[in-house]
Amino acid sequence: MLAVVLAACPLQAAGAAAGPRIDLRVLVVTNGAASVEAVAEQLETEGVPYTSVDLRDANRPVIDDAFLSDTVDGVARAKYQAVVLPNASPFDNAAEMTALAEYEKRFGIRQLDAYVYPSAAVGLQVPGYSGSMDGTTAQVTDAGRADAFRYLRGPVRFDDNAADVGESYGFLATPLPDDPASGLSFQPFITATVGATTGTLAGVYNHDGRSEMVLSFSANSEQWHFRTIGHGLITWLTKGVHLGYSRNYLGVHVDDVFMQDSRWSTEHNCTPEEDCPAGVTTPAIRMTPDDVAFAAQWQTQNGFALDLAFNGAGSDEAFQEHGIDPLTDAFVGSRDKFRWVNHTYGHAFLGCVQDLRVRPWRCVKNPLTGQTLYVPQSDIKQEVTRNVDWAALHGISIDPDEVVTGEHSGLRILPQQPDDNPNLAPALADAGVKWLAGDASREKAQREVGALRTVPRHPLSTYFNVATQAEEVDEYNWIYTRRADGGSGLCEDHPDTMTCIAPLDPATGFASHIVPTDARITLSHVLANDPRPHYAHQSNLTEGRILYPLLDRVLAEYRTAFADGTPLMNLPMSALGTELRRQDAWRDAVKKGDVTAYLQDGTVHVKPPAGLDVPMTAPEGTFDGAQPFGQPYAGERSDYRAGDVALTPPPGA
Repeated sequence: MLAVVLAACPLQAAGAAAGPRIDLRVLVVTNGAASVEAVAEQLETEGVPYTSVDLRDANRPVIDDAFLSDTVDGVARAKYQAVVLPNASPFDNAAEMTALAEYEKRFGIRQLDAYVYPSAAVGLQVPGYSGSMDGTTAQVTDAGRADAFRYLRGPVRFDDNAADVGESYGFLATPLPDDPASGLSFQPFITATVGATTGTLAGVYNHDGRSEMVLSFSANSEQWHFRTIGHGLITWLTKGVHLGYSRNYLGVHVDDVFMQDSRWSTEHNCTPEEDCPAGVTTPAIRMTPDDVAFAAQWQTQNGFALDLAFNGAGSDEAFQEHGIDPLTDAFVGSRDKFRWVNHTYGHAFLGCVQDLRVRPWRCVKNPLTGQTLYVPQSDIKQEVTRNVDWAALHGISIDPDEVVTGEHSGLRILPQQPDDNPNLAPALADAGVKWLAGDASREKAQREVGALRTVPRHPLSTYFNVATQAEEVDEYNWIYTRRADGGSGLCEDHPDTMTCIAPLDPATGFASHIVPTDARITLSHVLANDPRPHYAHQSNLTEGRILYPLLDRVLAEYRTAFADGTPLMNLPMSALGTELRRQDAWRDAVKKGDVTAYLQDGTVHVKPPAGLDVPMTAPEGTFDGAQPFGQPYAGERSDYRAGDVALTPPPGA
């Protein structure tokens, strides 16, 4: 076992009796309501250990002194550093609430009420407004930004995604007057105005020696307003010291650079060389030098890097056909302005040997044994190393650890290829690859492939076979509308995974529906501590350049809500894969109960298994010896640590 020591305040005097021990674990008491479940999901997302007690379970433990605390080595132990309740008093048995209140007072434990009706019991007057919060923009107060919500710029937007559906409900109320003599006070953290009424939506109620944050609005874990404030709730609950590590990640890969992509046929609703009848053709899509200049300029203006997944064969084929290739010249001239990822030389399919005479394609079988035939190891390795050589020849710097195979091939693809190509892992390992891109829409979890690990990528809704808004809307309509509306009817056939929509206007549907919908989905990943990158294709950077409006919206919405100290983490693929691996290892250790962590006398003790990277978060100003601890982010310091370490926070933390 390794011991990690985090000093949270000045150490006790030599010879003094040890103070109470507080375990670094949160208690969540749930009734199944969306608001309290959202808080539990936020804890899970950030890697904060917690215990859940379901009030609907007849066999649940009773919340009493024995459940909440005990004695270890002669020292009183609080089993939970914070408490989350669905409301201010959810128990049928008043004795449980009494026990919890005494526990919080004794150990200085904070409580969060996930959704309350304003009343004197929570330090508020009766609400001045009760009703829909859809489309409202609330505001974090100066006190909130100086405390748990320092990572926010101020505005907190409530979704209004469907005019005919109520999405959020809330109560606006005014705090009761403070009473210094009795220690009663209420500090608003989030306020809003609806019509002529301004009131509090979130604040801290101090009373009876306890500190209680109350939220007077509904929420679920997918809503923007909750994802925006979720981290601050955890920060306030834990007083800024907890296990777990959270970042807002956004990586965008652009596949098929140097290649040309087939274009969607708006007349036949198909893609040549994919699923069109014989004889159907469309002009191929390939970037131009002007697109290279625009991409470089866009990156600079937005402070955001695109990862270009390239295929050298596309360049070589253009030279062979035309004798010159201005696109290659433009990219090579701007090579240092981009991050590059090996997408294999020729974008070959590296899974089973495909029989393309039938649709959908199928794997070729050995006629004698019936076994699936796979692309051989030598071919796979050559696809990877030939692209590495091509990059070196053109002065393009790449990380040889990273590979994106064409169509994520080699990995299993259901239903045709239920198993990985057994030649894939040894071929890639022999080529020096450690990180292999996967498709998160097929397999969201990272997994081992021999000695490699996958980095699942979220697909964006800008399709590989379109270059204009009109083409995008046409294909989108084909996929998501009913047969009676001219669509494919796939949404009718698969209502469990797809929702039918009314046909989008070809002229306005991209901006009015596709961009906001995909931006919302993308931001849901960003605010879920999800390192998985997103991917689009080079076809989306040319002609109508349809990727940029989507990215512009994502960046604008994010940067409107989050302060400069909470930047998007725009990292290379290998770094994102490493974070996924660490997250999985940490969750596994917490699930197994392998980690002991507690606060005692101003020091946090963490005892993990050997070799485990422990995610830790502490207040800004915390030092590791003479150096600041960890990395600054969201107004805090955080890092992964293994082995012995002593950290000292600022006075008063």
